[in-house]
Amino acid sequence: MNDRIEKVSIIVSKGSLEGVYPALIMANGARAEGMEANLFFTFFGLDAINKRRYQDVKVATVGNPGLHLSTMLGGLPGASAVMTHVLEKKMDKLDIPPIPEFLEMIADTGAGLYGCKASCDLFDLAMEDLIDQVKDIITVGEFYELAAGGQIIFT
Repeated sequence: MNDRIEKVSIIVSKGSLEGVYPALIMANGARAEGMEANLFFTFFGLDAINKRRYQDVKVATVGNPGLHLSTMLGGLPGASAVMTHVLEKKMDKLDIPPIPEFLEMIADTGAGLYGCKASCDLFDLAMEDLIDQVKDIITVGEFYELAAGGQIIFT
């Protein structure tokens, strides 16, 4: 029996910095290990591949227990922008690329980037609204076909 993972399909459902980066890091790691990798962007995760939004993904400061901020502090004007700036500086020091560059890099390795048809319909998005690296907008059934025989990861 082969215990080696050969393929991962990663569902990206959150449109925040801390929701997108784990998926990108996991997909990049999978490709570096020679695994097939596909990313399925659904609901607010579509912000990561939306041409109008993917360069401005921010940290969610309200209701984010990992930040250890009260809801009042997290909701202050500018809190999200400040936390995003702080994290982006730290990631830059660690040589972690910004989301647009990371998406391009991952797609260039052969990973598949896909938009969720139901979510695209919900938010009135078409292929021309998504970044060039997106291969297609697919249904959940088509995603399951792509994922067959591999591991599904939900971030």
